[in-house]
Amino acid sequence: MEMTINFTNKKISAMKKIFLVLFAFIITAPIFSQKYTFTVVKDIQATSVKSQGHTGTCWSFSTSSFVESEIKRLSGLDIPVSEMYFVRNTYMLKAWNYVMRQGNAQFGEGGLAHDVTNAVREFGIVPRDEFTGLLNEQKSYDHEEMSTLLKTTLDEFIKSDAKKSTRDWEDAINQILDTYMGKNPITFNYNGNIYSPKTFVEMTKFNPDDYVSITSFTQQPFYSKFILNIPDNFSNGSFYNVSVNDMIGVINTALANGFTISLDVDVSEPTFSAKNGVAVLPLNADDNTKSLTEIVPEQNVTQLSRQQNFENYTTTDDHLMHITGMLTDQKGTTYYKVKNSWGNTLANGGYVYMSEIYAKMKFISVMVHKDAISKELKALLKL
Repeated sequence: MEMTINFTNKKISAMKKIFLVLFAFIITAPIFSQKYTFTVVKDIQATSVKSQGHTGTCWSFSTSSFVESEIKRLSGLDIPVSEMYFVRNTYMLKAWNYVMRQGNAQFGEGGLAHDVTNAVREFGIVPRDEFTGLLNEQKSYDHEEMSTLLKTTLDEFIKSDAKKSTRDWEDAINQILDTYMGKNPITFNYNGNIYSPKTFVEMTKFNPDDYVSITSFTQQPFYSKFILNIPDNFSNGSFYNVSVNDMIGVINTALANGFTISLDVDVSEPTFSAKNGVAVLPLNADDNTKSLTEIVPEQNVTQLSRQQNFENYTTTDDHLMHITGMLTDQKGTTYYKVKNSWGNTLANGGYVYMSEIYAKMKFISVMVHKDAISKELKALLKL
């Protein structure tokens, strides 16, 4: 009888252990199979999501949105600015660069965040209603024909043996831009006052010289300033180089203090999804599809792996967007709320939630107000 009882107790004890193991598995297994549930940590006001249409002008849409948020922060004014005013005038700068380099330069629709601040400095700001860049009752943007014609015109001039002067191309380019986008406003009425594009900048309190671009690559020393060699940097803009952890720190510090950020990012990954509104970097490629709707383990990104991805073209300069906030999922993972320019009918009203891991690997650069940077990092950068 005693042996039977001992046997039974051992049997029960073993069953308890099995039950506890199974229970623990049931509790822990769903950790990486939960549907995303996001909690807002920081959400900074931004203007409505726009659509760049069939154009490669994300650089202007994203940075114009950034400018709008900065105007709101600096002056309290809600002013939708004209993205296409910057595009139209930047084409003239691109054309000059292309001609003087005898066609051996990038000429296309792309650009970077500093091209907008350069345009503000050179040409001023115009409200969106004063220059939409849409003519003849157009409802959406499509620059394919225009950009082809612009490049063809410049190529013909460069190859021509009958050049009368180095500026003969300007009239032709301006005529094309006038035809497809409209003439530049000289003055305009805003809230009962007459402004030129440059006097309008003064009213907004936006100073293009207050903004800096930050990147993180090892081909140049950290805390130095250098020209980042990516295709769309036609204007040879300079970037401050910091460690990837410093770059993430810049983003987090800026958001915590009410500053938004203009972003250059690689969106070529299959795990970047505007449709699902998320961008993550799964540890296992088999989880790529699942990661668009469920939490999965992500990669461990280092400075070295970031650099390797950049140098082998796995990370490329694809798209510019606007960071306006921060969220966490139910595991406590940090995500950035990033405003896109593909319209507001996609997930999250046109925003993409990007994980911090994705940011470490895929963020090419960010532009921020210099006051958004910590005193310690400012000192290292000599700002």
